[in-house]
Formats: sequence, C-alpha cells, structure tokens
Amino acid sequence: MINVLLVDDEAIVREGIKHLIDWNNLGFCICGEASNGEEAIEKIKKYQPGLVLLDIRMPKLYGTDLIAKVREDGFTGDFIILSGYSDFQYAQTALHYGAAFYLTKPIDEEELIDAVLSVKKRIETRMNQKFSMNQYLRKAKLTVFHDLLLGKEFNDSINYMELGLTAPIYQVVMYEGYTPFYQSYNFADILRVTNQGNDSFEHVVIDNSNVILLKGNFALDRFNSCLKYYSNGTEKNSPLDTIFLTYGPSVSTLSQIHSSYEVCKQLMDRRFFCSENQHVLSYEMLPSTPEQMLSLTPEAANAYSERLMNYIQSFNRKMISHELETLRDELFHCQDNVMSMKHFLADIFLQIKQMTLHLFPNADIPFAHNSAIIELIENKYYLYEILLYFSEQFDMIIRAIGNNSSESVFDDILFYINHNYQKPLKLESLAPLFGYNSSYLGKLFSQKTGLSFNSYLDEIRVTEASKLLIDTSMKVYEISAQVGYKNVDYFHQKFKKLKNVSPAEYRRTYSK
Repeated sequence: MINVLLVDDEAIVREGIKHLIDWNNLGFCICGEASNGEEAIEKIKKYQPGLVLLDIRMPKLYGTDLIAKVREDGFTGDFIILSGYSDFQYAQTALHYGAAFYLTKPIDEEELIDAVLSVKKRIETRMNQKFSMNQYLRKAKLTVFHDLLLGKEFNDSINYMELGLTAPIYQVVMYEGYTPFYQSYNFADILRVTNQGNDSFEHVVIDNSNVILLKGNFALDRFNSCLKYYSNGTEKNSPLDTIFLTYGPSVSTLSQIHSSYEVCKQLMDRRFFCSENQHVLSYEMLPSTPEQMLSLTPEAANAYSERLMNYIQSFNRKMISHELETLRDELFHCQDNVMSMKHFLADIFLQIKQMTLHLFPNADIPFAHNSAIIELIENKYYLYEILLYFSEQFDMIIRAIGNNSSESVFDDILFYINHNYQKPLKLESLAPLFGYNSSYLGKLFSQKTGLSFNSYLDEIRVTEASKLLIDTSMKVYEISAQVGYKNVDYFHQKFKKLKNVSPAEYRRTYSK
C-alpha cells in the first residue's frame, strides 16, 4: 500500500476527499492529514508518504513553497495539487517542482481516480527501478567483495565508496557451527542485532564457508564484545554457544583484506587442535615454524610406539602423559593435513596393540578390530579426543598386564625385563622408565638379586633359549637372535658359561 497525506485548510474538503474514492481498493492508505503548510512539512518528514494531495493556497505556507522546501530536504514523493483557481502560473510553478497533477475544485471523482492511478504507476516504476538498481549494486558489491577476499588485482576504476566498502579499518571473520552436523545460529544475524542495523559488515559464502568483513571501529568494537563473552565462558545452548569463529588480523586497506582472509582459512583448517569447549581461534594462535618439524614417517611412528610401549610396560603413567603431550605439540607444528595426522596416530596405536598382544598373549585385553580403531580415529573431530582415547586404552593395557605380585618398583622392573629380554636392554635406557638413574639401578640390582644387571639379563635370555632349544626346531643362530643376542658366538659363550654345555649339546641331551 502507498501512503497518502491529505493537506487542506478546510476539514470538510479533507473529509470529502477521503470518501470520494475507494483508496484501499486503488492500493493507497491515508496515513494522515494536515491543515496548514508547516504541519504538512512535519508530517511529510514523519510519514514519508508516496503521495501528497496538497491545496495550493493555505495558511502559513503556500503549496508551491511547501513543495520547494521538502524537495530541498530530499523528499521524493509525488504531489497532486488541488486549487479553487484555474491559475496557469500556479500550475506551472507546481509542475516545475515535480507535482504530478493540478486539479481544480470541486474535485471530479473520475479525474481524481485517473490522476491517482497515474501517480501509482509512476511510483511503482520508480520502485522497480530502485529495486533493480539495488539488486545490481548488491550483486556488484558481492562480486567485488568476493574478489577482494580472493586477492584478485585491486581495481582503481571501481567506486568502492559507492558500494559501501570503504572504512578506516577492516577485519575478516569466518564461522561455522560448533557441533558438526548440528544447526547453529547465523553469526551474521547476531551481528546485525548487535550492530544496531548499521551497515558495518559484509557477509558472503565462499566454498561453503561463511565469511564476514567487519568495516570500521564500531563493528570491530562490537565483535570484541562477542570475544569477551567467549573468554568469560559461553552459556549452554545460547546462540554464541552454537558457533565456532576464526578471525584474522585487522588491516587498514582493501587490498590487505585478502591476507586477513587467508589467515582465517588457515585457522579454520587447524580446528583439529582446539581444546574442549574452545569456540574461537585467533590469528595470534597460529604456530611459528619450528627449526625441526615432525615428519609423519613410519620411522617416526615406530619411535613413538616404542617409547609409549616402554612406559606402558613400566606402568609409568606420568611418562605416558608426558609423551602424549609431546606428540600433541609436535603435531601442532606439523604442516601435514589433518587426515594424514590421523593415519599417523592410528599407525602408532596399532603398533602398540600388536606389541601388547605379542608380549602378553595370555592377557585378557578387549581391543577393537583394526578397521574399527582406524574408523574411530578418522571420525574424531579433535586431537584431544584421540589422545584421550589413547590414554584410556593405555590405562586399560596397564591394568590387564599389571604385575599382580608386584610389591615395589623393582618388581615392576623385573617384570619389564622378563617381557622385553629380546630387546637390546641397557641400564641407561631402562632406568629412566622407572624414575631412576642408571648408577643407582645398577647398585639396586646387585643388592636385590646378587647379580649385576647384565648377568641377570643373561640368565633370563639363556633360560628362554633353553626352552626354545627343547621345544622348537629353530636353528641356534635363530634362537640367538630371538632371545636378544645379535652375535651367535657371544650367545654360545654366555650359554656355555651358564649351562656348562654348548646349545647343540644341550639340545641333544634334553630333547625328547
């Protein structure tokens, strides 16, 4: 409906015009009345009507002067002039200031209807043209904004001010739902409310990502208020609690917007490293490039699995936690993609699983199938979730393989040796697993067993070799390697020292 303001100093005339034609049926709504020029100006400012029916001669201000005044103030609505005089000069002046029609009193119904419908057509044409122009400008703005974000060449021929893109300071923000596959609030809608309708930001979707350009200090201040809300802790299920944000550094020129956007993208790709309930990643959180970076190689996975397995067997939960924290830090600075990191982590865990089943075949450990483990790790959204899973699984292994007869840390050391004698064990590597230095542990061995560490290890190895000589058909050099001796001649020497016969003689004597 188009608003109509009736302006005439005679109430009876205004009342007559109200009922002369069916305004609503013609698409108009009478929004108000005025009895003099000054009152009319106030109501034009208040209602911004599309059409004003205006008496040419009124107290305080003539109709032609009123038209001139409101046109100077930017009023773009139409006028139909009403006059008791068929005065060509008045009509000419009124038409000069943009009056659509000049009707003489008494008003003819058909003549008024024709004039009103003609004005309606003019208004609708202007509205359509304005809508088309706004649509064009909106599309042009989105295209230009899109190009600025992607770093396309800055075009000096574009009137960025006309498009509403100029500001003294800018900042790019990206956002998505905090919970995957769960409908979140639209952060752009939240900003519209907090920015009180100001045209202080732009919103576009690029590659299914929501991108916002904050324009000016007001918008940045409002955004910082949101950040304070997050720093104080979000209220469960509140609008901001459903959103995850990244933001780049503030920049001072349009050509720098691309750099702020690129930082946002990098941060969004690093969401994997967020802690629990973390909703925001800032440009200040991008890691520096370390001098030495973790390579996701099989060798690196082997090294981690070996160390973790050693700590598991030594029941050293503190060092397990420390090793997992080291792993987190190294992955944080790694340049590989997230899925590669997940496969690296799966490799570590599956090696630990394999070593556990090999070393403790009789332990009742409810491991999942390898395919289920890989799928679980791949589907975890955050690194902390995977490391928590590792910690829980390692604790399960410790409980399952735990030395029930253990009364001291030294019993745990013996338990570890009995299950790892085939490795190249040394006091220097064994002692730190249990919180000792090698010198003290060497003395402890002599006190507790009456043997040196190496002598105790030789006894364990030779005992196991004896079993293999009797129970298997393995060759002597194979048994030597199996129990931890790389040099078969050295194995012969140790075996004969402890058993008083060679391995071959021992097999002939005791084999069934």
